[in-house]
Amino acid sequence: MPDPSCPGPLRRREFLRLGMLALGGISLPDLLAARAAANRPEPDTSVILFWMWGGPSQLETYDLKPDAPAEYRGPFRPIATTVPGLDICELFPRQARLGDKISLIRSLHHTMSAHNDASIELLTGKTPVQPDPTSTALSEHPDFGMIASRVRGLRPDGLPRYIGIPRQPFMTRPTYLGVAHSGFSTGDPSAPNFRPPNLTLVAGVDGRRLDDRRGLLGQFEGFRRGLDRPGGGSGDPFRAAALQMLTTPRVAAAFDLSREDPRLRDRYGRHLWGQSCLLARRLAEAGAAVITIDALAPSLSERYFSWDDHINVQTGWDLRDAMRHRAPFLDQALATLIEDVYARGLDRKVLIVAAGEFGRTPRLTHAAGLIGRDHWPDAQSALISGGGLRMGQVIGATNRRAEFPAERPLSPRDLLATIYRHLGIPARSEFHDFAGRPIPILGEGEPIRELI
Repeated sequence: MPDPSCPGPLRRREFLRLGMLALGGISLPDLLAARAAANRPEPDTSVILFWMWGGPSQLETYDLKPDAPAEYRGPFRPIATTVPGLDICELFPRQARLGDKISLIRSLHHTMSAHNDASIELLTGKTPVQPDPTSTALSEHPDFGMIASRVRGLRPDGLPRYIGIPRQPFMTRPTYLGVAHSGFSTGDPSAPNFRPPNLTLVAGVDGRRLDDRRGLLGQFEGFRRGLDRPGGGSGDPFRAAALQMLTTPRVAAAFDLSREDPRLRDRYGRHLWGQSCLLARRLAEAGAAVITIDALAPSLSERYFSWDDHINVQTGWDLRDAMRHRAPFLDQALATLIEDVYARGLDRKVLIVAAGEFGRTPRLTHAAGLIGRDHWPDAQSALISGGGLRMGQVIGATNRRAEFPAERPLSPRDLLATIYRHLGIPARSEFHDFAGRPIPILGEGEPIRELI
């Protein structure tokens, strides 16, 4: 039976309503004292997270079980990659050709079975104290992109440290770091004549140059009013950062997909996921620390608008059909991103992670000729590429029904520790919350040794 704590996929308008901040990710110039005192050079590394909210099934992506009983194994078969033993779903032929450039983690697990709680666990490394089965919880701690923004501080050119395409994850908040460290939302890069909404005046559209830019700053200040930092005057660093961002052609160029060869844009795919992956690569090259791709669906008007593959008899939501629909878009976009990063020699600088908040129930559900799987935090998979890490391997394993880790159980904190290591952020360092209490960035968790 479907999980009663989740009524199934939410309405699209609810997704589009939640957390759509117009601007964020521009940090204040109060850099970490330790980094400033040490005068260390800034790490030149980036993370691209392909975030499959809703919970992709491990059994239909990266941990297929062809020998499991029929009620578990699902409708698809595994195919070999270029690395023996590293098999993936038959719907991913392009990724299969890149076995030496990917590693799979098959033994991630945690205990949060609601979407937002599980997302908070994966993105912040903090387990919610009071789980919320309605999947409306918001984080009490910042996610790793917000941490990266705070640690690295303001870029001289104003490029946001943390960028969400088309938006940042909607369940995380910067809380005690301040709203300046929220992700900058780009909007849909597959839209005709795409321009990020807050950068449309960088080039002086219609001949209105600095006056227009100053006028747009009023929008920034209006957004900021009433939030967690009081407004400032002409010396306000938030205002200065916004103006710097608006008046730097290099920042505008980083967002300009028209500068790419049309043939490369076609290779990525002229859809939301494809153009999001291409934009993410450009932003990583330009110096953004963390770029999250909100990979709900390959377009903003999709019927299968998330990875939450419960059966829905009213809408005809079916796991088989959903995977057959979305898999070609995923395979095209993600495989091209990996190929492109390696072809450009960015594979040490850029770490690519593809994951959702949990896996799906090993036993299939059936109704009215449809099949589905419900929430399952006890086992999930993640794909890793680049970052100067060891590729071409499978880390961990689940039992024969993909129910629980059978080898090398790993937590979201271990994955985050690996990400923080790549970003050059000490995961044991601390911030202080509003009450002045020290809060470790991560606390528990160790970088995954097989990848190092």
